[in-house]
Amino acid sequence: MISLTRTAIAIAALLLTGCNSPLFSRFSTAQTPETVESEPRWPPLPQDPLIQVYFNHNHAEGADYTEPYRGTTRPGDDLEQIIVDSIALASTSIDLAVQELRLPKVAQALAERHRAGLRVRVIIENTYSQPWSEFQPPSDQDELEQRESDRYQEFLTLADTNQDGQISTPESNAQDALIILRNARVPFIDDTADGSKGSGLMHHKFVIIDNQLILTGSANLTLSDVHGDFSNPETRGNANHFLKIASPQLASLFAEEFNRMWGDGPGGQNNSEFGLGKPPRPPQSLQLGPTNLRVQFSPFSPKQPWETSPNGAIANAIGQGTKSVKLALFVFSEQKSPIASSRFATREPKSKPSSTPALPIATSVKDWTC
Repeated sequence: MISLTRTAIAIAALLLTGCNSPLFSRFSTAQTPETVESEPRWPPLPQDPLIQVYFNHNHAEGADYTEPYRGTTRPGDDLEQIIVDSIALASTSIDLAVQELRLPKVAQALAERHRAGLRVRVIIENTYSQPWSEFQPPSDQDELEQRESDRYQEFLTLADTNQDGQISTPESNAQDALIILRNARVPFIDDTADGSKGSGLMHHKFVIIDNQLILTGSANLTLSDVHGDFSNPETRGNANHFLKIASPQLASLFAEEFNRMWGDGPGGQNNSEFGLGKPPRPPQSLQLGPTNLRVQFSPFSPKQPWETSPNGAIANAIGQGTKSVKLALFVFSEQKSPIASSRFATREPKSKPSSTPALPIATSVKDWTC
């Protein structure tokens, strides 16, 4: 979690979002691509020179791109290309930790820099560490949940470029991100490297470039999280963002977290740390120009005081709100949040101020209970 005190409290909340389900990338009947993309566009806000923010659903004027896979031109920032361009500029090292990596262009960029002699390391959650092209239907498909089965079919549609109903080796080598990394011998591990069956908690989404630049945010590196479902041209991807922050000091904090998980890498020793096996990591504060940043990594053991956890830090930031609180979340299930307290309400403050006025809360939450 990164807290930027100069910006809206919503930034901290945004860093909690991110999921891959194609279900959440579909527009409702009232919000088709035609109606959304015909809405008025607003002038873009100036970017901070050190902290830049990108949204794949950005509707500012001039924020348009053509998707590389479906060829669709649409409003939004091309999160994949922003990452690819940053990787291409690396001169010494690239460390990537992400729950899921399926975008071929990102994998190709990593492979190219690895072949150029840079140190490239990748960490993925074990649930998503098997290349799609190595699934053996129908047996492996039978074990997939419906959501994953849909996404496997998405890969088949994407990779089968000659549409013969088969995924050939050349097609797999060109379109399967994990095969691209393997063929280039890019070292990568998953969260079984600590000797466990996997934590199920490796939800990081960050890239460290040359120990100078950080990209972090809510998006997994998948079609449905960045662009939209390949076989459904009406989708525009789950609403996600990335922050691009130039700071060696911040990069060192992310590098410490990465190295804790990496251990000896693919070397075979069970010295990686994932999930609740990580020791408590207190928040770290740093100054970046006029902006104060507060950084803390999860997961956090329930044996530790909740107030010292990342959720506790977010709750503390929310509790300091005096006019409004805006949240954009995929899931909101933390019952200790001050939003549940009587001080907060989803209505405008009363005309007569009181010692503990209610704050208007604008929320965008898909599921409050799961």
